[in-house]
Amino acid sequence: MEKNLLEVNNIEVVYNDIVQVLRGVSLNVPKGKIVALLGTNGAGKTTTLRAISGLLKPENGAIKEGYIKFNKTDTTQLSGTDIVKLGAVMVPEGRRIFKHLTVNENILVGSITRKDGSKKIRDDNELMYKHFPRLSKVTNRMAGYSSGGEQQMIAIARALMAAPQMLMLDEPSLGLAPILVKEIFENIKKINRDLDTTILVVEQNAKVALAISDYAYIMESGKIVLEGPSNELQDNPDVKEFYMGITKGGGRKSFKDVKSYKRRKRWM
Repeated sequence: MEKNLLEVNNIEVVYNDIVQVLRGVSLNVPKGKIVALLGTNGAGKTTTLRAISGLLKPENGAIKEGYIKFNKTDTTQLSGTDIVKLGAVMVPEGRRIFKHLTVNENILVGSITRKDGSKKIRDDNELMYKHFPRLSKVTNRMAGYSSGGEQQMIAIARALMAAPQMLMLDEPSLGLAPILVKEIFENIKKINRDLDTTILVVEQNAKVALAISDYAYIMESGKIVLEGPSNELQDNPDVKEFYMGITKGGGRKSFKDVKSYKRRKRWM
């Protein structure tokens, strides 16, 4: 039986004590696996990550019901810093690097909470350039001058420098060219395999996320509406049509055609 590193049980999240965003969300992330959380913009994916990461409070959000456990520790009301120290680290949407620091300085920032000695940190710093060889050519460049793909790699490397048990990625493909998306997701799979890092990835691009993940959840309007092994969801006709844009005829659905999907989805 697989051990769940992360357990999210029936959580409800409210912003400003008024707006309910998550409605009874439950999901598990088994140790050593890649789990994808999919859905359209506004489905509640980022709020779910913020809840797991302890980052709701700065946004005037709060978990009102349910609980979250990471590695058997109840983290429902813990701060983001405490959760990072436990080993769960998030790469936020939009990269958010320190533009006026060099690439290497950005990467080293991730090690600030570590207490395992400078040699281990130096070794891990070198390891980041093996995982992201593209960055080894720009290590002393101001990070703000890096390309979008390079900035995403910097953000992931920075998070890995915290030596996490679980890495959480919020829309890693956002704003990137297809060839860079492919490279980023190949790196994610390699990180999972080589560093034994459990990964929870939030994505709108269902095709690429299902291709590298072991299990996936699909969100709509603040709740989970479908879940299953990723290879099974890849073959699900509704997922193909509504999240990959693939119709029975092999083409892509137009936005006008897709607008009526809520009436037709079999799982609602």
